[in-house]
Amino acid sequence: MTTANSRAKCSNCNKANATCFCAGCSKGFCFQHLTEHRQLLHRQLDEIINDHDQFQQTIIQQKHNPDNSSVIQQINQWEKNSIEKIQQTALQCRETVIKLTQKSINDIEKKFIELSQKLKEIREENEFNEIDLNNFQVKLTQITKEFLQPSNISIRQDSQEFIKKISVISPFEQIQTKNNKFQQFAITVAGGNSGGYGLNQLSSPWGISIDNDKSIYIADSWNHRIIKWKLYSNIGQIVAGGDRQRYQYNQLNDPTNIIFDKKNNSFIISDTGNKQVIRYFEQNRTNQQIIISNIKCMGLAIDKNGFIYASDCENNEVRRWKQGDKKGELVAGGNGRGYHLNQLNYPTFIFVDEDYSLYISDKDNYRVMKWRKNAKEGIIVAGGNGEGNSLKQLYYPGGVIVDDLGQIYVADSRNNRVMRWCEGQEEGEIVVGGNARRYGLNQLDRPAGLSFDNEGNLYVVDHDNHRIQKYEKLLN
Repeated sequence: MTTANSRAKCSNCNKANATCFCAGCSKGFCFQHLTEHRQLLHRQLDEIINDHDQFQQTIIQQKHNPDNSSVIQQINQWEKNSIEKIQQTALQCRETVIKLTQKSINDIEKKFIELSQKLKEIREENEFNEIDLNNFQVKLTQITKEFLQPSNISIRQDSQEFIKKISVISPFEQIQTKNNKFQQFAITVAGGNSGGYGLNQLSSPWGISIDNDKSIYIADSWNHRIIKWKLYSNIGQIVAGGDRQRYQYNQLNDPTNIIFDKKNNSFIISDTGNKQVIRYFEQNRTNQQIIISNIKCMGLAIDKNGFIYASDCENNEVRRWKQGDKKGELVAGGNGRGYHLNQLNYPTFIFVDEDYSLYISDKDNYRVMKWRKNAKEGIIVAGGNGEGNSLKQLYYPGGVIVDDLGQIYVADSRNNRVMRWCEGQEEGEIVVGGNARRYGLNQLDRPAGLSFDNEGNLYVVDHDNHRIQKYEKLLN
């Protein structure tokens, strides 16, 4: 920090014996006051280190106790106020119902007492005939019916919002969302040579899985095979099925989906036409295992624990299967075919995220549902406004995947486009396609499965064009 300067004066004692010059404050000091100056600098450094350590402790506390943040406290207060408002309204409504019910009972009881008194009188007087008895019977029946019939009291729901809905807004997340853009003209990476059985062709492909080498495993449905298409290859390689004897052992019948089970180094295939889900080993094709029987499965997913999720479009449910399970655990639907939040209507593609939340393409309800872990009903995260082509609607949704930012991508099959929705938003946005049903590189024809590679590029199964399209992610 210092340089020699014999001519300068000490800035403290003002004597011409300053021997050192401080480059930081541009002042000269004698030996005595240089020591004091250094001590002052050390005290200032200690204060900075102390502030640093306190801030570090604040970061650690916030990291381990995220619930203590001011925004979380605001959410908690909103929840508390909303619950109090609901409870107060419910209490008032209950009190009103009790009063109305009690009044109705009192009125009936009054009529009953009057009837009882008259019965007592004619019995004591012993003067009655068939007409009297018939009248008493009619009155008693009327009172009984009035008492047992359903109450005409009902609940009216106001059209205006009772609880103000809240959502989280983050400038960071908005910036990140804008970054996920894709080239609008795709690269055909598999098929595209019209529908057919050749190794350079596909026939109505449905689902795909992409490995770290960007090899694509395709459920080539109408060719009854799984075909592997390596990066930059012009032809595929059959890895399962494919000899058209689709009802025989070790063959496939209209496979619709494929996922990779890293834990067991195998593929899981929905062999839809044979109503089964099988485990398939690429290195040992004769060692096929049926892991789920009697299921029309059109969607598969696997979580980080290796548990398998399978959609059942006939029973309108999704079950989770652990290794060795005889019957999977119901995780969504299972309440009959319908449109309520605890029901599904022909579920197909599914996706499970890191929090075990399950996303379901609820095809015939024209919506995508999200079922959180252990939930009794789902929430609508895309569509749900009937069939149509507006940004609020889906028309037979297909593949569904979720990116690292929680954005939901949906193959909007009959609208020939891929949509992106953020949970809580009323409208989605078109990511690719939507330019009429044709075979151009910026067009799609009944898109089905979706997937990302390890660089974030988007792959779309272009079902009726018999090809796989890659939409490269645009860099910032």
